[in-house]
Amino acid sequence: MNSTTKDDELVLRDVLDRWKAAVDAHEPNDVAAGFTEDAVFQGLHPYGVGRPSVAEYYASQPLGMKAAYRVLETRRFADDLVLGYLDAVFTFTDRAPAAVKLAVLVRRLEDGWYIAHYQVSRLDQ
Repeated sequence: MNSTTKDDELVLRDVLDRWKAAVDAHEPNDVAAGFTEDAVFQGLHPYGVGRPSVAEYYASQPLGMKAAYRVLETRRFADDLVLGYLDAVFTFTDRAPAAVKLAVLVRRLEDGWYIAHYQVSRLDQ
């Protein structure tokens, strides 16, 4: 891994560790706070745009849901844009885990990095 890739992975981990902590705590508004105001969000339900859509999606998730992720690839398209492609697993208290592929585009704003695009894909169907 070259230093740029390591730096990009650190950017992603910072953003995604905050996302994971908020998901695990079932704090939908805290999850949404990690996204840009105009983020395009595609979970396993119809897509939405903006923080209210993100918060609504995570509010509908069951208590006890936890997230885990592993960074597979990174690409920096500009100084303020990093793409991450990940393996992610969501675990539940009452059903089998959901393994997905996750693509995120994180964007640097004045006060930090935020998720501007979030796309989940289930490849096992």
